[in-house]
Amino acid sequence: MAFVTIVEISMLIPQVGKFIQCNQNLQCILISLPTTLVYSVIMIKLLTCQFNSKKIKHLTDQLYIDWKHLKSPEEREIMKMYAARARLISLIYSSYYFICCPMFIFISLTPKILDIVMPLNESRPILMPHEAHYFVNDDREYFYYIFFHASISMIIIVMALLAHDCVILTYIEHVCGIFAVAGFRFENLAHNIDIENENIDNIYTQRIALSVHTHWRALQFAEFLENTFSVTLITQMFIIIVAMSVTLLQMVMQVGNSIEMVRYAASVIGQLIHIFCFSLQGQKLIDHSLQMQDKIYNCSWYKIPVKSQKLILNVMGRSVQPNILSAGRIYIFSLKSFMTVLQSAVSYFTVLASFQ
Repeated sequence: MAFVTIVEISMLIPQVGKFIQCNQNLQCILISLPTTLVYSVIMIKLLTCQFNSKKIKHLTDQLYIDWKHLKSPEEREIMKMYAARARLISLIYSSYYFICCPMFIFISLTPKILDIVMPLNESRPILMPHEAHYFVNDDREYFYYIFFHASISMIIIVMALLAHDCVILTYIEHVCGIFAVAGFRFENLAHNIDIENENIDNIYTQRIALSVHTHWRALQFAEFLENTFSVTLITQMFIIIVAMSVTLLQMVMQVGNSIEMVRYAASVIGQLIHIFCFSLQGQKLIDHSLQMQDKIYNCSWYKIPVKSQKLILNVMGRSVQPNILSAGRIYIFSLKSFMTVLQSAVSYFTVLASFQ
């Protein structure tokens, strides 16, 4: 933790130096702002993992307990399916950032490579790995030192980003699996029960109690997950929207520079993927919590004694209210909200462009 924090600070100090060098020049500040905001978001994620470590450990312990409460091979297969999905999502998400983030830095080598492959009468202008001031007089002389620091540091701090994001994405997939197990139990309330059994009321009561307990565990897990990350997510969302708006502005201003256009486009795509993955998982959580009432309705409830039917009405009533993952209880992660973010980013970009 200390090592990654030091590396993160070593990336932020040159960013601050760049702002000092800009000397209140708005154009210079706007050019430097996107990368600074991105590094700030990563720092927030890093601190979130540190200060919420006890809560994250509690969620992890809860995850193992949920697996121990599974009663049948079918339920284990359901949870294995969601665990496999969580692994696939984390793998794809991590692969993208481990490939694209270093590429953002390595694009700065393009002028050097072109000088070798297609030399001109004079050297091409250098392209810094990121907008920063390393407190040296000649960036060209120290280019490879700066490049080495930026590339190694980027790979290290990306791990902090993935540690935070993949944990949340995996936990959401897990709670969706618990909702699916609860739905499976409700759907099979009347399965393999001898209607002539004298203790049929007790059998139904036990099955309903077991199903309700699983549903309650899913609700508790979702609520604790929301309370753990909600506050920091609102800060991250605000910074990302501002960063995206400024990056879009820089793309427009760098139309004639294809290399810079590629870098800014990659940055915007990365920010969009970041928000989209969270919005997609948030939508999954909403859908799974709402589907519980459909699962109950499909459980052959008409075969259940009237006394036992009344026990599941409260569960149906609770299922009308969806569980959510929100940012400060202001922004709800869903596909609908994802489109709202895009509209907000474009709106801010329009406002910024009007000042140019």
